Amino acid sequence: MRGELLWFNEQRQDGVIVAEDGTHVVVLGSGFVPGHAPVGRCAGTPVAFTVADEDGEPRAVGVAVVELAQGGRARRRPSRS
Repeated sequence: MRGELLWFNEQRQDGVIVAEDGTHVVVLGSGFVPGHAPVGRCAGTPVAFTVADEDGEPRAVGVAVVELAQGGRARRRPSRS
């Protein structure tokens, strides 16, 4: 599945992901692929994940940040009057 991080608390190691279909899924620090745990502000960060049933609750696991392709941005040239 794909979605966006709504928030993640580094100290508590928990957060919420909003899936593409609008459902909210809890994510724990252990649910991130090594090296993909967010640091600092992360709201809106696109992620890919799977949902697993842990202790009767749906949890996001295998969470990885999705790198968006950086499109070239046109430079604005000064007008010549």
